[in-house]
Amino acid sequence: MKCKQLSLTIAASCVAVAAAVCGTAGAAIPSGPGPKLAIVYDAGGKFDKSFNQSAAEGVARFKKETGINVLEAQANYDTQAEQVLRALARKKMDLIVSIGFSQTQPVQKIAAEYPKIHFVIVDGNAQGKNVNSVLFKEQEGSYLVGVAAAMASKTKTISFVGGMDIPLIRAFACGYAQGAKAIVPKIQIMQNMVGTTGAAWNDPAKGGELARAQFDRGADVVFAVAGGSGMGALQMAKEKGKLAIGVDSNQNYLYPGTMLSSMVKRVDNATYEALVKANQNQFTPGITFEGLKEGGVDWALDKYNRSVVTPEIEKRVLAAREDIVSGKIKVVDYRTAGACPQ
Repeated sequence: MKCKQLSLTIAASCVAVAAAVCGTAGAAIPSGPGPKLAIVYDAGGKFDKSFNQSAAEGVARFKKETGINVLEAQANYDTQAEQVLRALARKKMDLIVSIGFSQTQPVQKIAAEYPKIHFVIVDGNAQGKNVNSVLFKEQEGSYLVGVAAAMASKTKTISFVGGMDIPLIRAFACGYAQGAKAIVPKIQIMQNMVGTTGAAWNDPAKGGELARAQFDRGADVVFAVAGGSGMGALQMAKEKGKLAIGVDSNQNYLYPGTMLSSMVKRVDNATYEALVKANQNQFTPGITFEGLKEGGVDWALDKYNRSVVTPEIEKRVLAAREDIVSGKIKVVDYRTAGACPQ
């Protein structure tokens, strides 16, 4: 098997790695019965223990159940996404799944150029008759972990470390604040962002520095919404004896006893469902919204964080969850409101 150094990463039978294509010529495109399927991870990488890795778990589940291969690729930086997508489109794939909002414009452009190919973008809103955009109600899941954070905090000062200062990340922060203030109206909430470019998702050292500064100023619970950069914030919480909240994937297992919870965004389910529908020759363009009611977001409670989630916290979070699903609690979405309730 040969591995050639190229400007994009595509792996068929082997694991995708940065700037390499692995696979024989015959294995480059899924062959045999079934559709030709591909997925493009964003700059955070397939093994970011967060957003991309959740998508990869959905791919693995589909492959295990169906035996159908999925071509896996990675855009090593934001501007490379268009190149990767065009390369896959030229291979006449039936479906290309793109992971992350940073691929929104590239998907919209390439989809217009290749109208016979179906595209699904997870966490972005791209236009096109052959595009399905899967969006999540992050504010709802963030509200739940905000409730937990306020109840667990001893200092009544909590914090948030985001990747980039964009509306999506503000939606997490706003939902978190709404949940926390529902418990402690005057709670103090610190917010910091890692950076302004795609590199902000893969800088754990900076994520750790921001969390350290927040802890030094009195915060004792941090919600890290920064992809790979968030790993630094979680580790810092462990070192400082504070509590942390993970995001996207269930990250509770990383630091048992430190992780208060994880705001789970079921990117795995969205990816898996897109592949299943393609295998069934089904596709619906437009926008699909996934919230608590739809099973798209939630909080995580398991053996790894059971020791730090008291019965009182669990009861209050579950009550809030029920009220959001029923419509009794309406969590404001920063993206549509343009501001967060004070």
